[in-house]
Amino acid sequence: MRLTAFTDVSLRLVMRLAVAREGELFTTRTVAGMLAVPYTHMAKVVARLSELGLVEARRGRGGGLLLTEAGRRSSVGAIVRELEGDGDLAGCEDDPPCPLRAACNLRGALARAREAFYASLDEVTVESLVASPTRQVLTVLRQDGSAATSPAEQG
Repeated sequence: MRLTAFTDVSLRLVMRLAVAREGELFTTRTVAGMLAVPYTHMAKVVARLSELGLVEARRGRGGGLLLTEAGRRSSVGAIVRELEGDGDLAGCEDDPPCPLRAACNLRGALARAREAFYASLDEVTVESLVASPTRQVLTVLRQDGSAATSPAEQG
């Protein structure tokens, strides 16, 4: 199973916001640059995560993006489940629909596999995603999507 690009970007955004210092707010444009994502795509991600109550988008001077307490406490499984939904993994109801759908065992097997995938992600917290060494890389991302070089790496 492969996550949609939307879910991938959403998780990256949650991870970056999870390591923001107290009072550190980023604009949508800034995090889009940091995470090497087109601004328009990031704007849609921010809107959806705001709808879900995971991200707060403060407008105006001094505004920016903030991971909410619900976002911090959320499991990766809950986030992915919400963003990916529970649609068919195979094209059972595509146009034209699969001729095997009335007597197919694959659809049920795929649904069980998807739920097992989500269940394994339910055990992963946002906080565990940003543990070291990931935390250090996230905190030094620059607006162009590259990581700043640490003094240890320069010498």
